[in-house]
Amino acid sequence: MTTSIRAVVAVEDRMFRALAVLRVVVLANAVGIAAFRNNFDHPVAGWTCIGVMVLWTAHAVITYAKPIRRTVRLLGADLAVAVALMAVTPWVKGEWFNATIPGFWVMGALLAWAVRYGWRGGLAAAVVLAATDRLIRTDFDQGNYANLFLVLIGGPLVGYLAESLQQMAAERDRAERDAAAAAERARLARVVHDGVLQVLALVQRRGAELGGDAAELGRLAGEQEQVLRTLVRTQDRVTTGQDGGTEDLAVALEAYADRPGVQVALPGGPVELPADVVAEVAAVVGACLDNVTRHVGEGAPAWVLLEDLGDRVAVSVRDEGGGIPEGRLDRARSEGRLGVSESIRGRVRDLGGEVVLTTGPYGTEWELVVPRGSRDR
Repeated sequence: MTTSIRAVVAVEDRMFRALAVLRVVVLANAVGIAAFRNNFDHPVAGWTCIGVMVLWTAHAVITYAKPIRRTVRLLGADLAVAVALMAVTPWVKGEWFNATIPGFWVMGALLAWAVRYGWRGGLAAAVVLAATDRLIRTDFDQGNYANLFLVLIGGPLVGYLAESLQQMAAERDRAERDAAAAAERARLARVVHDGVLQVLALVQRRGAELGGDAAELGRLAGEQEQVLRTLVRTQDRVTTGQDGGTEDLAVALEAYADRPGVQVALPGGPVELPADVVAEVAAVVGACLDNVTRHVGEGAPAWVLLEDLGDRVAVSVRDEGGGIPEGRLDRARSEGRLGVSESIRGRVRDLGGEVVLTTGPYGTEWELVVPRGSRDR
């Protein structure tokens, strides 16, 4: 369950706990009025109805306490009990009754629909209860009209308030999560800048001075320094809320065609995505290709395919190596080597996408699917 869903359920739980208290209060009111007036034409049937109300209230309070039990079947039964008790009122009390047997007790079903299904649910339940009340009466006065008007207004209004509270809770949790993520990005950016970038710059400078193999190491260190500086700048834009604009993912992936053995297949047109999403997807593809170089060999054949699927983009990276041995990724994670779990799966997960790994003696294929506008801001 995601954080936003948990927030919505938490609000709903609190409202159903309050509704449980209200059910007991209106039940006590109904029982007290019935005992005081005792105006049943059929007393046995009347007190049987009161008993049904007591039993159903106990059942509702217990059942609604669990979110998984708040199903359409339960809410339908809740409303059906209220309607049935209203419908038998003319026979139990007599044709010239004033108040129905359940009275305000029907608020339990009405508000349950409003809390669970918002203003639409509240309106639907209110219409059913109001129509039942109108149909069972042979005489309809101003007082009856006022009661039905309050029911028709109250159901949708409570439903709207419930929806608003749930939305506010979800937005609050997203804001807190984004603030925490921004703070962590800023902290990591400082660590990278103060430590890793300085070391890479030193290796690049000393490698150029020493020459030979050290010069090649220096060149690679310089490339990684540039990549990290670009990443830090990107994260700074995200942290400060600056809009990084959009970039063409096809152009970013086309750069990998310069690597020995890598072939890149792209769609005919541009694939525009937010700049930070493009940077992350390109970094994932780079990590996949680095694994090909490391585990299959320098210059080993690899293929990158980009597809624009409208509401999402799909990127696949394939090689013809010997595949990933079973259990190797789990061992790497347990040993703290997080190349696959974080550089590949972690990045795509943060973008709201999914990763599918297919591997065997025929080779390895990573399929990355990322929805458009996926980064949660």
